[in-house]
Amino acid sequence: MKDIDAIAALQDPVRRRLYEYVVAQGREVGRNEAAEAAGVARTLAAHHLDKLTQVGLLESGSRRLTGRSGPGAGRPAKVYTRARAERSVSLPARDYRTAAELLAEAAEQAGLDAVLCAAARRRGEGLRGSAAPCGGLEEAVEMLAARGYEPHVEASGGVEGGAPVVRMRNCPFHAVATRFPPLVCGMNLALLEGLIGADGPVRARMDARPGECCVVLEDSKNNED
Repeated sequence: MKDIDAIAALQDPVRRRLYEYVVAQGREVGRNEAAEAAGVARTLAAHHLDKLTQVGLLESGSRRLTGRSGPGAGRPAKVYTRARAERSVSLPARDYRTAAELLAEAAEQAGLDAVLCAAARRRGEGLRGSAAPCGGLEEAVEMLAARGYEPHVEASGGVEGGAPVVRMRNCPFHAVATRFPPLVCGMNLALLEGLIGADGPVRARMDARPGECCVVLEDSKNNED
């Protein structure tokens, strides 16, 4: 019932806006910032943020938002981030995760990485259908957002002025990828390669970073030999 309660908590439109804002930032968010983003009073935002924490959708902590320490630095403020736990509801109950883990284990033991990647690439191509290869990073962001990857654009290497790359805050295969990273991350890369299309202006490559999807998308001209 806890998962149902958590998802039901998002029915409130203000609460949903606050949750989506915190998730989209990929960092700790204070009450004042969240309230301003949602267009509500700080006290109302605090109430809803604490409710989202109570049902397990957010995690809370405290820190000084000024970045200073010592006398005159001000009191620590309450901050929120997305909870690490996954939530899902299936009525009647289903257990696709166990099936996925068993299939991944069997594929890994049988050395079927190449077969799996080929199947994933075909699936990506099938999802793209007759559409032309992805036309650019902006189109890639829309495509990935529709599939739950939570993409965002940042400078390559985190260096200001670097070439833009699309990173993804969410891995739709996270639970299985945690147990079988080489197999599932390779599958994910192949799936995205099929989805964006070969020989287009966008390419996918591996660039794992803690807490995010292991694949990034970039202009295919980047780092050309």
